[in-house]
Amino acid sequence: MKPTIVIVGRPNVGKSTLFNRLTRSRDALVADMPGLTRDRHYGEGRVGELPFFVVDTGGFEPVAKDGILHEMAKQTLQAVAEADVILFMVDVRQGVAGQDRNIADMLRKTGRRVLLTVNKAEGMNIGVVTAEFHELGLGEPHAISAAHGDGVNDLVDMALAGFAPEHEEAPELPDHPRIAIIGRPNVGKSTLINTLLGENRVIAFDQPGTTRDSIDVPFERGGRSYTLVDTAGLRKRGQVFESVEKFSVIKTLQAVDQSNVVVLVLDAQSDISDQDSHIAGYVVEKGRALVVAVNKWDGLDDYRRECVKRDLARKLVFLGFAQFHFISAREGSGLSGLLPSIDEAYRAAMMKLPTPKLTRILIEAVERQQPPRKGLTRPKLRYAHQGGMNPPLIIIHGNALDAVPESYRRYLEGRFRDEFSLKGTPLKVQFKTSTNPYLKRS
Repeated sequence: MKPTIVIVGRPNVGKSTLFNRLTRSRDALVADMPGLTRDRHYGEGRVGELPFFVVDTGGFEPVAKDGILHEMAKQTLQAVAEADVILFMVDVRQGVAGQDRNIADMLRKTGRRVLLTVNKAEGMNIGVVTAEFHELGLGEPHAISAAHGDGVNDLVDMALAGFAPEHEEAPELPDHPRIAIIGRPNVGKSTLINTLLGENRVIAFDQPGTTRDSIDVPFERGGRSYTLVDTAGLRKRGQVFESVEKFSVIKTLQAVDQSNVVVLVLDAQSDISDQDSHIAGYVVEKGRALVVAVNKWDGLDDYRRECVKRDLARKLVFLGFAQFHFISAREGSGLSGLLPSIDEAYRAAMMKLPTPKLTRILIEAVERQQPPRKGLTRPKLRYAHQGGMNPPLIIIHGNALDAVPESYRRYLEGRFRDEFSLKGTPLKVQFKTSTNPYLKRS
């Protein structure tokens, strides 16, 4: 499981700037004013060799008793409780503040690993300017510049020291898929699991946010074993206010990472939202096999059903590989094909693709339609082999393959998908250009 790094500190010390650098994004708003971040931001760390989650928190004021500052403090405390490593950030230019001492006292009592991070230290004598921060009693201060990147890589290396590298998730058994049930709040994820099990195994209630953590539910059907994972609903970032619910987002993302197949549950009685598209995009980015369950189908008339199908085709066009099922989790209708689709998606994601057949399909595809020229050269595609599973990865070798356009990559993906009947899983095609042995000869 990926470790979680949580950034904590009083307002305006540079937490969001560090978050953006660690995620290599601009997801967190940054401005020279205190209190800009109120809700928590989450993202995937992209600095260093090990994968990790990173959480940006609002300015922390532990002594706040009410109002927005109190709510921000509640969110930060929940993040701290779930953190593997805490980066306690202070401002070298302002020195040790009374609020820093309050935060340090609280962090010492948590028992979590804390790295004291002294920000805005670019161009300064590190030994001199960090000396006063020893009084916080949190060990050696680590000087960085979140804005310029000074010391950030070393800080991440220290934070992740002791965590083992994460490998591609393997299935528990060859016939035992792990299935994450995800979607927005109140779309019927828990009801779907209960209906599949034939019992009220997880709480299902007509109120968003009932599920707060990811719950593993093993079961058998037709002699096959499965593990279902019920997850918390994923809201838009700006709509997540409760501290417990906010950190449930991390749990859900972890559940997707650790799954073999994802079932995305949509609510047919509400519009297909951008958030649905974002959730589906995350699954595709992680390369997980996918089945889409459009729930609450029983409450729609024929006209509304046609509108929903058009909306799905328009907003989720990138899910052409996935199978869609129109169901009613509460009534149990439309579920007969769901598990077979999950089985098929799992089989496709874990399929072994023989090199001779891959190469033959590649040669036939090139004979039917050659890649376009780029200038005076035309890419030469020579042979293909499998580079990984879950999702299937096909590596194509040849010359001048950096000139292959994206449209031709999609053409090859379609050919491979059709020949191997790869339904329900993303397929990745990579090009590897051979080096020219005569290039360095004079």
